[in-house]
Amino acid sequence: MSRILIIDDEPAIGWSLREILSDEGHSVEVAASVEAGLEACGRFLPEAMLLDVRLPGRDGLSALPELRGIVPHAPVVVMTAFGDLDTAVRAVNAGAFDYLVKPFDLESVSRIVAQALAEREQRAQRAANVANPSAAAITDTTLLVGSSPPMQEVFKQISLVAPTDLPVLITGETGTGKDLAARAIHAHGPRRHRPFVATSLGALSPSVIESELFGHVRGAFTGATSDRPGLFALAEGGTLFLDEIGEAPTELQVKLLRALENHEVTPVGSATPRALDVRVIAATNRDLVGAIAAGSFREDLYHRLHVFPIQMPPLAARGDDIAALASHFLARQAAGRPTPTMSEAFRDALRGRPWPGNIRELKHAVEYAAVVARGGTLRPEHLPAQPSAAASQPAVQPEGNAAADAQVVAAVGAWVDAALATGSTTAGPLHEPLIDLVETTLVQKVVAAAGGNRTAAAKLLGLDRATLRSKLGR
Repeated sequence: MSRILIIDDEPAIGWSLREILSDEGHSVEVAASVEAGLEACGRFLPEAMLLDVRLPGRDGLSALPELRGIVPHAPVVVMTAFGDLDTAVRAVNAGAFDYLVKPFDLESVSRIVAQALAEREQRAQRAANVANPSAAAITDTTLLVGSSPPMQEVFKQISLVAPTDLPVLITGETGTGKDLAARAIHAHGPRRHRPFVATSLGALSPSVIESELFGHVRGAFTGATSDRPGLFALAEGGTLFLDEIGEAPTELQVKLLRALENHEVTPVGSATPRALDVRVIAATNRDLVGAIAAGSFREDLYHRLHVFPIQMPPLAARGDDIAALASHFLARQAAGRPTPTMSEAFRDALRGRPWPGNIRELKHAVEYAAVVARGGTLRPEHLPAQPSAAASQPAVQPEGNAAADAQVVAAVGAWVDAALATGSTTAGPLHEPLIDLVETTLVQKVVAAAGGNRTAAAKLLGLDRATLRSKLGR
């Protein structure tokens, strides 16, 4: 088949990858450092590589251009246990084929390696165009915090689309950081030194929205005493971020479509279109497909914006990112002063909340708690009361959910009653079929909730991946 080089200093990972790839017929070598990898690269001439970021001595990303210089046609899949946006951007800019975050599913590795080998010739043609690995500086206005699998996917998508000029449609619930994702795309792209102009279409008055976007000429309407550039013109050479695109009036959608397709705008009151060079990123928390069916959003504009979609995950799906975000907000609020300490009970309380307002709600809750704690250690009672019905409950919830527990007990009781409905004691054995039924339902539900990601599902279940794989097989 193909020659594959694995550069990773963790023996268990090297062995696992060697086993699964060797089983598929590949010739595999494993190196535990950059130096050993470079030596093997020149001798073994791999056709694909799996490269860890953190290695003893020299890190993997710094060696990536040198490795590709030896075998320019070999695609490189970067692996890391410490993924963030900067690492993803550096990996893609340095010419990596893909980016994997540990722990990963070995089946995913097998699939990605197969894709890399299939596209090897195309990658070889692009090898001469390896980008400068230095990434744009990240400021607080573009910082996306998190290391959860959903955010790793967002980082990967941003790193892929940032160097291009493709329109991007960012979707997600209110407060999930769609504006930060848009700023990150701009900050890591070739337009980073040009303007980033943001507006919310939902906040603009319908009577002035066209003038705000496209500008107007003198005398276009009462009060137009001089020419005025619109937001498109102000973003010339840079990026225009149209938040709440789903709120755009129908008549405006036609003109937006024309501007995107023809790369020009016509100011209000003018008959002469003006060429423009602007990248457009749009965002919405609405279901645009449903809006199309309802006739309130144009399908052609949707497809023009939906060239590269990015879905921002809700905060409740981001696991340990909640505590990391809380630490980030506390550090920013401290502004150079000592950062308040979070107790473990406080962290548990954060993870136990549903956060319907997502990151925005978390930020305000943490800032509130820091004020109430008056410089002391943050505890659950410092959190603000939860809205609606939850407001009457303590900030710290007991483990589990009483209503859900009662439903489970009732369901189990009903099952046992049905099994004993014959009125005799010969209905058993009951234990094994009940456990099989409950376990099957549990595993199926958790895997579905994790979007089919077996690694994430195993973590939620408290199982290792091999045990989960065995249960799924059964």
